[in-house]
Amino acid sequence: MHRFHSLVLTPINGTFFSTPLRGISTFTKQFSATLFSTPLWGTLFSSLLRGKKAQKIISKVLIVPITLLSFSCPGFGESLPTGFIVDHSLFAELLARYVNEGKVDYSGFKREEKQIDAYLTVLEKTDTARLASSEQFAFYINAYNAWTIKLIIGAYPGISSIWDIGGRFFNKPFQKKIARLDGATVSLDHIENDILRPRFKDERVHFAINCAAKSCPPLRPDPYCGEIIDRQLDEVTRAFINNPDSNRLEGDRLYVSKIFKWFSSDFKDDVPGFFVKYATDTLKERLTTGKQRIRVTYLDYDWSLNGA
Repeated sequence: MHRFHSLVLTPINGTFFSTPLRGISTFTKQFSATLFSTPLWGTLFSSLLRGKKAQKIISKVLIVPITLLSFSCPGFGESLPTGFIVDHSLFAELLARYVNEGKVDYSGFKREEKQIDAYLTVLEKTDTARLASSEQFAFYINAYNAWTIKLIIGAYPGISSIWDIGGRFFNKPFQKKIARLDGATVSLDHIENDILRPRFKDERVHFAINCAAKSCPPLRPDPYCGEIIDRQLDEVTRAFINNPDSNRLEGDRLYVSKIFKWFSSDFKDDVPGFFVKYATDTLKERLTTGKQRIRVTYLDYDWSLNGA
């Protein structure tokens, strides 16, 4: 969803410098003050428009183009820090259109491949060194997810799993160098294991990046954004932990995704403890009271495509 929260001043290689605004009226006051203080424009407009009338007309003229320029995640009217952000609006539109309850319409993405290519170009041209840490975190999660989609639609509809890509003897999709980021071409494995995990050290990332498989934590229908990434990560983690289709407790046996086996060190080799932290309601209660008796079993991973 496009929400109007910041005045985009200067695009720099796909990155925008933003100044926080607290509503349309604040924006029009700031804009009109700047406009009328300029000699030529001030003379012209002050003779035509005055006070509230000027603000009303300016807001009508400018709200549409500026809303289209900037995809913003936080709620309308929130106070935001000034800094560099990445315009994720192209990806936001595609996710909203082609992701529904974790199921991905790859046919739809393929029809609009030019738009995802345009978004990937935005990522390619972004100078990540200019981003705050939270914006970097969101950037690389979105990059992983967008490039995974690009990888899939490059072979779609002739595949039923990401592992079908590359043929029988060369099917190493996660090692393919496809993602153009930071002046280099890297693999999905590189984004996950050389950037996301070691740099940000947040185990919740495993529930945010999507590997195009049915057993993978579902893809969100919106991009990640630095200003609310903590909330977004909490949401996807809790959703996955409490989904009985992904994990379940039967007696003292906790059946969990193989993600917890593959990345056990990220979870401090304490899967029950991690579940207690993010479980809700009855599951949390049962895990808390029987934590010492819990035994973990890892479920088979379904690599079938998570298509709609």
